[in-house]
Amino acid sequence: MNNNNFDYIIIGAGSAGSVLAHRLSQDPNNSILVLEAGPEDKTPMIKIPGAFAYFMYSRKYNWLYDSEPVPDIRHGKPVFCPRGKTLGGSSAVNAMVYIRGHRSDYDHWESQGNPGWGFDNMLPYFKKSETNERGGDAFHGDKGPLYVSNTHSAYPLNDCFIKGAEQAGYPVTDDFNGPQFEGAGYYQFTIKDGERCGVSRAYLKPALHRNNLSVECEAFVDKILFEGKTAVGVAYTKNGVSHEVKANKEVLLCGGAFNSPQTLMLSGVGDKEELVQHGIPVVNDLPGVGKNLQEHVDACVLVKSKKKDGFSTTPNGLLKMLPDVFKYFGSKKGNLANSITQAGAFLKSSPEVEVPDIQMHFVPLLFDDCGRDLRLLSQHGYTLHVCVLRPESRGTVSLRSADPRMPIKIDFNFLTQEKDIETLVNGIKVARNILKAKAFDEHRGEEIHPGADVTSDEALLQKCKDRLGLVYHPSGTCKMGHDPMAVVDSELRVHGIKNLRVIDASIMPTVTSGNTNAPVIAIAEKAADIILSPATKTTQASADSEAAIAEPVL
Repeated sequence: MNNNNFDYIIIGAGSAGSVLAHRLSQDPNNSILVLEAGPEDKTPMIKIPGAFAYFMYSRKYNWLYDSEPVPDIRHGKPVFCPRGKTLGGSSAVNAMVYIRGHRSDYDHWESQGNPGWGFDNMLPYFKKSETNERGGDAFHGDKGPLYVSNTHSAYPLNDCFIKGAEQAGYPVTDDFNGPQFEGAGYYQFTIKDGERCGVSRAYLKPALHRNNLSVECEAFVDKILFEGKTAVGVAYTKNGVSHEVKANKEVLLCGGAFNSPQTLMLSGVGDKEELVQHGIPVVNDLPGVGKNLQEHVDACVLVKSKKKDGFSTTPNGLLKMLPDVFKYFGSKKGNLANSITQAGAFLKSSPEVEVPDIQMHFVPLLFDDCGRDLRLLSQHGYTLHVCVLRPESRGTVSLRSADPRMPIKIDFNFLTQEKDIETLVNGIKVARNILKAKAFDEHRGEEIHPGADVTSDEALLQKCKDRLGLVYHPSGTCKMGHDPMAVVDSELRVHGIKNLRVIDASIMPTVTSGNTNAPVIAIAEKAADIILSPATKTTQASADSEAAIAEPVL
């Protein structure tokens, strides 16, 4: 790379950064540089949908974060927090589930003083981003870069789950992203022709031929550069060599809910007291940076299977997979061409709840600790995961030091609000109701966890904590709004700073009801329109003028 000046510098080539790179570079008058800390996505394992668990062990393609340990959660061990570190970010290593969430999620954002972020405003961006296998209609697009497909091959146990939910009295739906959100059914996935269709494949790679787009991999961003309170560039390190690049128009921070607040704080934007503690010069005192962390806290029911027709890592189980291996490499079909998380549900934890407040992921194997519990995987069984969709507990992301390479400190503060506890425990009861339905009679063996003898709310809660996990949806740490803890405004501009936006899951005021990859892509689609809009440029000029003479608007 010879040029040190670009119109836009995008930090992070994940679900937001890749979308922005594609859309902004469509205008040949824009020059764009994307800086990605991870390597290129060259491994063939990324392409194989059924191989996503491989990345739970990969230091090359995964940040492998851990949360701060809590004595009564997972017996004092940290909760594992995987995040993608390659072109495509977490869309290169996730389970590929395509979920938008409930319309009330976005209407709530708008009600918090964020005009233009209601569901009716966001639906066109979801449709713009996708080509859905089912075709275009009122809810789905058919001309977007992101391919969204149905599940074509399933384990018999998945049918048992959906039938069991219906037998237990819960609704069934054939489209979680359509008119009926509530119910049990099959998920759709970002899979095309038997291969993962993450944002690298859908958005970034098709734009790489453009002369105005440059991508630097293994470029570790040290900090954003400022002149006063104006972002003017980025300092990064590659192969041990320090570089500085200038942004003529804007710096767009797309590092995700962990790395974006970290980069802001390292650059001098954040809680003044924390920055001073680490000897970082304060550019702008924004106490909300790194606060408001939300995640879908998750617990599970583990049941042994009598029929042994799911997946296990026993010698016989692996031998049974051999035909699928040959089938996949021969025709890109079979179980390896699909995610293992094919069936699930959005349900109400109690009759009093108005909107589904729990999500379920059913898997035909014994799955805990992100699939890293190999002893458990070696047994035959099935797992029903339950997560709290709208948690009230709030955590933090903070610095350990001023060293950019020092891992961040993640404190989820899980289950510190009574409502979260009630929702999770009731959700486990709903899961048990489904798993005891007639549909599972031929399969049902011993309930390994929580255990048939565990019935009281107090005992269930502790069992949940013993195997507590998450669904890899961190969000909210640079939230959008205008209250004292907001970090960005409704056009995703950092308060009190010129020419700097944050565009990723960190801007969510509240986490969406479901998997967050599709919402982040839609956020980036909307952000690209905001950035490219002539009306926005006028608004930006006015805001820049005010920011130059005023304190941050909080």
